[in-house]
Amino acid sequence: MRVLLTGGAGYVGSACFRHLRRLAIEAYVIDDLSEGHAAAVEPDRLDVADLRDTEAVARVLRDRDITHVMHFAARTSVPESVRDPSGYWSTNVDGSRSLLEAMRSVGVGRLVFSSTAAVYAHGLDRPIRETDPIVPATPYGTSKLAVEHLLQGYAEAYGFGGTALRYFNASGADEDGGHGEAHRVETHVIPLLIQTALGQRRSFTVHGDGWPTPDGTCVRDFVSVRDLAEAHLLALRRVEPGRFSRYNLGSGQGTSVRELLDACGRIAGRRIPHEVSAPRTGDPAVLVADVGQARAELGWSPGSSGIDRILASAWAWHSGRGGYAADEPATDPAGRTWGAATA
Repeated sequence: MRVLLTGGAGYVGSACFRHLRRLAIEAYVIDDLSEGHAAAVEPDRLDVADLRDTEAVARVLRDRDITHVMHFAARTSVPESVRDPSGYWSTNVDGSRSLLEAMRSVGVGRLVFSSTAAVYAHGLDRPIRETDPIVPATPYGTSKLAVEHLLQGYAEAYGFGGTALRYFNASGADEDGGHGEAHRVETHVIPLLIQTALGQRRSFTVHGDGWPTPDGTCVRDFVSVRDLAEAHLLALRRVEPGRFSRYNLGSGQGTSVRELLDACGRIAGRRIPHEVSAPRTGDPAVLVADVGQARAELGWSPGSSGIDRILASAWAWHSGRGGYAADEPATDPAGRTWGAATA
């Protein structure tokens, strides 16, 4: 098995890359470094390219002799997608189609796709199953669903083997504190909480406290990147030609924003300043995974996804290294410039 991870210098992608390398699996990364960090992966295993450049992607697939692909490359901010739907369709959908065409041109047909719980309809107050209604509320969720449809079509028409893994809230960091979440514009709740606890932000914003939940704040399902990495490998090993599958990945447990705020305060040993604002467009009140299908069919268990363990690993990362040095120019180790995207 020789695996190419698209977007593999990003948060979840690089965690999966390091997991594969710890297991001595041949793994390589293609990333445009618009959000990823070169320092998160081994430099001789990184190619810098825009997925929308089909020939560049095909060249990497050939040069690295790739047999399987894990596809993470995407823009992932729900609020940003509402402001810039065109950019999300271009990066997420056009980039994915270009990748699939590059794979088809060189005969690589096995792929695991990083999808999202944002494809589901709002309003369910119980853990969500894969068979529940699919009605994405934002351009981000719609773009991810479009890629799922692409993959299903390629499985049926061209014999691809594909699996979509629908994450809930990817969270945490490497437990040695060496790598973690580092977005250039941070929108995720746990890093925002910890940055506030560290005095890097004035206050943490709670987006609404009148939701139909026990304490009035949104309830979310947080899943460790360590568990996500294991799920990707299990899924990749089970990919079958001509078949497309979908699995939820979460802890199966809900944590409210207020509970998260209190738990983070305990780990930080201090009260975290916060304020309440209006709810955001596109947010559901409750979003929790039913992971029974992944347990039964993949043999996966979210054993590292207790909220205190997630927060402790994130705290070690953010209070220690907390980020990456400025990345090198967008060239690969051989010195070739691939033209990184700026979108």
